[in-house]
Amino acid sequence: MLHTINKSPYADASLDECLRVCDGDDVILLIEDAVYAALTGSVWSARLTTSAKAVYVLRPDAAARGMANRIAANIGTVDYVGFVQLCCDNLAIQSWY
Repeated sequence: MLHTINKSPYADASLDECLRVCDGDDVILLIEDAVYAALTGSVWSARLTTSAKAVYVLRPDAAARGMANRIAANIGTVDYVGFVQLCCDNLAIQSWY
């Protein structure tokens, strides 16, 4: 399953709720303000990679927030084409808004 989160974990509980139900085969994509969870050294970046098979950040959203070079090494980045590919690769998509 692909989980997409768009709210900052510092302002909303969506990411925390997602991590509670996420299993080791799930993929997480952070978009919009959720990209703040992927900052190098943040408590969230460590939690993310222990909860899912793979974690990605939407690169244009990270760049728009000045974070393009501040994403934790264990979190991947994708562009819009990669976003669509993640949607195609997963049978189900859960959006956390």
